[in-house]
Amino acid sequence: MMKAKERKADKLLFVLSVDTEEEFDWEGGFPQENCSVDNIRYLPEFHQFCESLNIRPTYMVDYPVASTAESAAIIKDILARGNAEVGAHLHPWCTPPIEGPNTERESHVINLPAKLIRRKLEVLLAAIEDNIGVRPTVFRTGRWGIDGKVLQILIDYGFKVDSSVYPYYSNQYFSCRDACDQPYWPNLAKPNYPGTQRKIFELPITSGFNRPDFPFWEKVHARISSPGLQTVRLVGLAWHTQMLRKLFLSPELTTAGDMIALVKAAIASGSPVIHMFLHSSTLLEKPGEYNQNNIRRRELYASVRSVIEYLSTTGSVEFCTLTEAAARMESKS
Repeated sequence: MMKAKERKADKLLFVLSVDTEEEFDWEGGFPQENCSVDNIRYLPEFHQFCESLNIRPTYMVDYPVASTAESAAIIKDILARGNAEVGAHLHPWCTPPIEGPNTERESHVINLPAKLIRRKLEVLLAAIEDNIGVRPTVFRTGRWGIDGKVLQILIDYGFKVDSSVYPYYSNQYFSCRDACDQPYWPNLAKPNYPGTQRKIFELPITSGFNRPDFPFWEKVHARISSPGLQTVRLVGLAWHTQMLRKLFLSPELTTAGDMIALVKAAIASGSPVIHMFLHSSTLLEKPGEYNQNNIRRRELYASVRSVIEYLSTTGSVEFCTLTEAAARMESKS
């Protein structure tokens, strides 16, 4: 009998989502106007690379990109090729109306009042529709995290798919440590968990560990990283010996080898969708919050290619946009 970790995937879906946004110095404050979107000039090259691997990207576009004529035209030309889609990506700090504080707390959409979220979302949607020519039905919050308030607003504005859940990650403003790590219909009262509503679907990014059964290993990881054990440095020991590594499927954060280890574990855990993400600003080849490894475009492409080449050995792989992947999952639920 084949061991679980060697299990072949019968029909695996691969999704790549790209937070398509302004670039700025993450060590400074959040920019509110005159945002630079020079990175978008590299998207045609990037998209050609994706086409060479049959990847169908979902570009999660934010307001500075959608409201700048040059960058909006680039996105529009990419869409005309028929192998990508555009979603909406809400960065609160640079999406009008700009009201109130502009701190770390307010950079997370869930911390804004519902009325302000609605007004910002209307501005973002109008910019995308007017300048790129599509009405997005896929959404991601800026800096991750979702709650019932935001999900209900998304439903009200006709969104069908959310992708704001970042499994096994948390900060002082939200937690996805206990979130479902596979596609699901979120409970509006507790969005980290499945529910009965059928109006908006959640498609989390792939994150977890280099071992199958991610919920179990999250408990282990939380235990060995607890304050009482930090002096023993068990997390570092587990990482360096490769006994346990917490990993995120992004070439900005994770090496090709570790991404493949994560994909192997996800497949062994029964994940039907492999969801990679990255940020368009990484194409500028400048260090930032997400480009922690100072990765170059050539290195980024090689890393993505390595994961795709591995997936080609696992069985049948279908390359999808977020909408396409959600539709296939919804039909099975």
